[in-house]
Amino acid sequence: MQESSDPVMNSQNANTDGKPAPEGADCCLNQEENLVTIGATVPTGFEYTASDEVKEKLGVKCRVSKDRGRIYFDIPVDVLPQVHQLRSLDNLFVVVQEFLHYHFEETKEATLQGFMQLASQLPWEGALQVWRMNNTLKKRSRHKKSRQQCSANEEKPNDAENLHIDSLSLADSSDRMCNLDIPETPNILSSDIPPKCDFSCTEHLAAKEAAPLSERKGEEHDSVAGSDSASLLKFRVTCSRAGEKHNFTSNDAARDFGGAIQDLFHWKADMTKFDIEVLLNIHQNEVVVGIALTEESLHRRNITHFGPTTLRSTLAYGMLRLCNPQPADIIIDPMCGTGAIPIEGAMEWPNSFHLAGDNNGMAVNRAANNFFSIQKKRQDKGRISCGIVADVAQWDICNIPLKTGSVDAIVTDMPFGKRMGSRKTNWDLYPTCLKEMGRICRPGSGRAVLLTQDKKCFIKAISKLRYLWCKSHTCWVNVGGLHAAVYLLKRTNTSFEKSEHVDNSEPAADVCNDE
Repeated sequence: MQESSDPVMNSQNANTDGKPAPEGADCCLNQEENLVTIGATVPTGFEYTASDEVKEKLGVKCRVSKDRGRIYFDIPVDVLPQVHQLRSLDNLFVVVQEFLHYHFEETKEATLQGFMQLASQLPWEGALQVWRMNNTLKKRSRHKKSRQQCSANEEKPNDAENLHIDSLSLADSSDRMCNLDIPETPNILSSDIPPKCDFSCTEHLAAKEAAPLSERKGEEHDSVAGSDSASLLKFRVTCSRAGEKHNFTSNDAARDFGGAIQDLFHWKADMTKFDIEVLLNIHQNEVVVGIALTEESLHRRNITHFGPTTLRSTLAYGMLRLCNPQPADIIIDPMCGTGAIPIEGAMEWPNSFHLAGDNNGMAVNRAANNFFSIQKKRQDKGRISCGIVADVAQWDICNIPLKTGSVDAIVTDMPFGKRMGSRKTNWDLYPTCLKEMGRICRPGSGRAVLLTQDKKCFIKAISKLRYLWCKSHTCWVNVGGLHAAVYLLKRTNTSFEKSEHVDNSEPAADVCNDE
């Protein structure tokens, strides 16, 4: 694990039973400074982007795990509500203890026995306190939502045909925005299509009843269990393991570790209707034990109408940070789908104007309904300005109805050629749409952040259009189990009119090199 300059949490060398803690362990709670270690899963490839957001909004430095897609940071306990508002984090958990160099035994039986003994040696009390505090926050949120629903029932909303999306008036905007030729937004239709999303998830393994361990009598452990047993807590253990030298499976580790926890706290194992989820993350010789703070991934927070290829909101946020939006920038998503990218952009960068478009009418309706859902949430919270600075339209990606050089940034998820389109059609689509993007993008200062899994086709298309685009940075990501790439492109200084006469056999004069 790569550590920041901030000191790591003071490790407790004794557990609640007075036994020595395993070597190389770091505890989650620093009693003197009232700090707690929070772990978070983030989109693979955007670990350092998430770290930048944590440092920017919370003022703390992160440690990026060797296991891709996880970061750790230490915060005061009272900052926990702000952590849930971070836009680049998928799932949150409080660290019970982390072992940077865990020693695995040579045999499977000995290793599993070590996991069973480990359960009684961990400092659970601090993490359970954070878990209880987090539950209190969630209960307050539920009560608030129920009150809002009761008040909403008193006044029924208008029919869907009367709904509209508040957008930025182009006549009142700056001169640069006046250069946009935006077609009239189509009518918003009610969408009854059920959510269909392909979210990658870790292997969830319920902790099953194991053979009882030797009887242990610990007053402090009994007090922790007694405080929660009044409601008969249900739990499960989720084990996530990566490494080739392990002599056990994730199922083995979850079963035996969960059985030891059950004997320790007398909780009831339940795979689906659980109250508390214990996490056992193993990557090579690094072991982290934690307690989950989120029931479902935070990336679903803004999307209510899903499509067949809905982009994760956390991934959309990471792509937007790569393009570095500036005030008064015009940012478009020409293949918006359900509108995850413009929604994230409008909520995080309200001083920019975000425009979404798609050639599919159903996709445009989903995006418009998602826009309206955000406005409705803001209205329910009592905000004076509940609109978002965004608009949606239907268009052809190869013939976008915008003026030449009128857009500052383009951020979009291109078709992979699997569930949408095909690899064969991509060979014609990619060069055509990249050329059209080069036309509407501002020469010299324009940029594009494009996500695709069809890397071979994309590189070939860029090589043909190097007089318009230069590849600046590549970020490798995992999208639903697919190895994809996010490309940051910079618009060259060549105007589109002059580019029609450029010889493609010669490289452009201002081509930038890939990092």
